[in-house]
Amino acid sequence: MQRRHFLASASALTLPAVFCTRFARAATTPPNNAMIVGCSAALTGPLAGFGQGIQQGVNAAFAEVNEQGGINGRPLHFELIDDAYKPESSVDNVKQLLSSSKVLALMGCMGTPNNTAIMPLIEASDVVHLGPLTGAASLRKPSIKNVFHVRAGYNDEVKRLVDNLVSMNLRDLTIAYLDNGFGKELLQVGLTALSAKGLKAVAQVAVATDGKNVDSAVNEILASKPSAVLLFTAGSVSAALTAAARKVSPGLPIAGLSVTYTAAGITQLGDSASGIALTMIMPDAQAAKHLIVRRYQKAMRALDQSDFNPSSLEGYVNAQLMIEGLKKAGTNPNRSKIREAIGDIRNMDLGGFRVDYSAPSTRVGSDYVDLGILSRNGRFLG
Repeated sequence: MQRRHFLASASALTLPAVFCTRFARAATTPPNNAMIVGCSAALTGPLAGFGQGIQQGVNAAFAEVNEQGGINGRPLHFELIDDAYKPESSVDNVKQLLSSSKVLALMGCMGTPNNTAIMPLIEASDVVHLGPLTGAASLRKPSIKNVFHVRAGYNDEVKRLVDNLVSMNLRDLTIAYLDNGFGKELLQVGLTALSAKGLKAVAQVAVATDGKNVDSAVNEILASKPSAVLLFTAGSVSAALTAAARKVSPGLPIAGLSVTYTAAGITQLGDSASGIALTMIMPDAQAAKHLIVRRYQKAMRALDQSDFNPSSLEGYVNAQLMIEGLKKAGTNPNRSKIREAIGDIRNMDLGGFRVDYSAPSTRVGSDYVDLGILSRNGRFLG
């Protein structure tokens, strides 16, 4: 990430962003012999864009397999139940999914507080949960046996971001964080990363999950006169906060994580998205440099989806690993066999993205973290 791009792009706000997220197709009733993978995620509420993207990517991957006759003659089906980013709804949804013997695995359940809430249910069962949409270190403990993470952790993302900002001599950093378990954990990660550089945050600003205090939060951020703002927020509130801040201070440098903005949020920001720096936990979904991205784009187009974004790519990648696990589980797969098969994945190259579960103490498949800066059309600069 180059300093001149980060600072200059933030000021050159002239063209609108052009990509958006469509709603996923309505779910269909699976055939009786379908292998069902369940999920609780937000299709409504402040993180709806993430859930919609995950659903699109998984459906694209499963459709490819189903077009070829499924696995051992059985089609794949992704059963996603909306929880609107409410932990109590996530618990109800997972209880419902686990109660059905037809649900062989879980994949892509969203949110740090949500995954914290459903963790006891998953650990008390024999079901595997692959690729939860969270990078929280609190959910990556050796004692957790049934959860296999794909994405790199938030600790890795924050460290990479802070290291780069400090290397650009941007040292007066304000942290704006979501006022829930997700944001509070990231706040501590950010403060630790700054401390390792001999720095302190010039301000710590809590942002309500429903965005009701956005105006006062922006006033507090700008009053701290930061050289850059670290956004440890997620979903629609991130776009609202950014729009309000950039309205007053158009050139304010802003940096966030892979979960800070949805694709729809970037579209809503338009010109105000220009110059925002973000961590990336997978290759750029818009750039066909890597084989995995070309495969993903082809599969999405087959379902008349041409809005390529990080969430649907993450869903597609996670689905590739689930497909591998289902294949290796044999002709009569069950929950235990699938869990064992996924745990046996070693250095799997998906074409520009590798996953390896050879370190059983962490069960984290990837440490991929890159940095990108949004250009004036809402895409990452090449």
